Amino acid sequence: MDDGNKQPEFWEQAFSEKKEMWGHKPAESAILTRDFFVERAVSNVLIPGIGYGRNASVFVEAGMKVTGIEISATAISMAGKHYGDNMTIYEGSVTDMPFDTSQYDGVFCYALIHLLGETERNKLIRDCYNQLADGGYMVFTAVTKEAPIYGQGKFISKDRYEIFDGVNMYFYDRESIHSELSEVGLFEITEVAEN
Repeated sequence: MDDGNKQPEFWEQAFSEKKEMWGHKPAESAILTRDFFVERAVSNVLIPGIGYGRNASVFVEAGMKVTGIEISATAISMAGKHYGDNMTIYEGSVTDMPFDTSQYDGVFCYALIHLLGETERNKLIRDCYNQLADGGYMVFTAVTKEAPIYGQGKFISKDRYEIFDGVNMYFYDRESIHSELSEVGLFEITEVAEN
């Protein structure tokens, strides 16, 4: 791994200690993506970094089949407790994708890509794209240079900082988004202020 994040130990400890640390309300971008997917008749969604399922729930409620990938066994257990067997979740790191040979109409990757190093980010994008069905859509959410935490913490490399012990973040701007995603059909960038 080139990200320097202490995974999976970091996430296992975080979910063990803080449980549902982001609550159960889905993020605004999950709701917007669900609406986008519904309008386009997306029926099956891949969610790398599904966590305990709070953002996945909106896709399930809209009748979509959800498959997730999660590095924390504790988070997977919480997802099962809250959402039963309405989702298939593979335990492992997104850096080990793919976990199946399925093709998905939609990919929703929330607040994960910016936690990876450059090589891993590029692999994640490529792996998601390789599992995307023809005519499918990928949505990635990421922290940007507009965030108040940009430039804080220990400098690692250009636009990348260790925000707190174990969490390295890469901060995107429009140029870096185009650089990393134009090859896989980037067609829109939307700024969303999250809850």
